[in-house]
Amino acid sequence: MQATKLETRNLQTHPAIAGLLPGGALRAGAAYSVQGSTTLLMALLAGPSAAGAWCGVVGMPDFGAEAAGRFGIDLERLVLVPHPGDQWLTVTAAVVDVLTVVVVAPPERAKDGDIARLSARLRQREATLIVVGDWPQAEAKLSITNSGWHGLGSGNGYLSSRQVTVTATARGGMGASRSARLWLPDPGEHFRSTEAETRVQPRAPVLTAVTLEAVG
Repeated sequence: MQATKLETRNLQTHPAIAGLLPGGALRAGAAYSVQGSTTLLMALLAGPSAAGAWCGVVGMPDFGAEAAGRFGIDLERLVLVPHPGDQWLTVTAAVVDVLTVVVVAPPERAKDGDIARLSARLRQREATLIVVGDWPQAEAKLSITNSGWHGLGSGNGYLSSRQVTVTATARGGMGASRSARLWLPDPGEHFRSTEAETRVQPRAPVLTAVTLEAVG
């Protein structure tokens, strides 16, 4: 019988997110948990999608394909299953068989045995699962711990960009949590770290020597 043990493979993710993840990338065969942010989900998908991976989203009828496209997710390699119903776990397992990265929003907590079987399937297929909400075997849990919108003036304007603090906690709370301040997105609808800001220093005033002559 052929051995089924596979070498761990990493999936390229967005540079703004990579520093928060264990190993600096999404790991094939692993699951990740994201707490309450569709934009953060899109940021996680943007990197693998841009690198050519097929991605899927299960159980999220409000997932905006237009916004996903603007944020760099290739819509030609994106599969949406908005209403899986009570068969969400079966549908997720089937999608894992054919796609590289799968997002799922469980309507309820799965049984431990079902979670174990899905985890084994992820490892076998070398797929990555991103779960909206808690997941007991998540490689890391990511959440937004601080958020602020930009764009509104004094009673006018519109929301154009958002700065957030994203915190990632590794499985079982092992090791220190990692946090980063990100644009999610910036005014140009890109994901990036706020540390990449170009700071323009004010020019020092030019001092000119003036000679005064006493007249009369």
